[in-house]
Amino acid sequence: MSDERSSAPPEWHAALDAALARITARGGQPKPFDVVLTHGSARIGVYAPRGVDPQQPHDQDEVYIVARGSGVFLNGSTRVPFEPGDMLFVPAGVAHRFENFSDDLALWVVFYGPKGGEEA
Repeated sequence: MSDERSSAPPEWHAALDAALARITARGGQPKPFDVVLTHGSARIGVYAPRGVDPQQPHDQDEVYIVARGSGVFLNGSTRVPFEPGDMLFVPAGVAHRFENFSDDLALWVVFYGPKGGEEA
């Protein structure tokens, strides 16, 4: 079997530890988010809040994939527990945040589509 990744551009591969290292390497107060790839309307990044999740609603639809950690996710008025391997979807404009999460929380996040979100 051939290694299909060898023909892909290097920016099409992102390692979680390397993406997290870019966040922690910033001087001063680090932001918990870093973009690792953009393609069309999509922005794919890593999100690793510590202590409190300060985010506000976003103008694009988004998908989180939990890489590390666990806790509770507030999505609108719904709270759901999450753990590694879970996927969480948030429509554009909906208030959301991570609560009671572990200190090692790390998520892949994908923002995509038009401002205001896609039609259901």
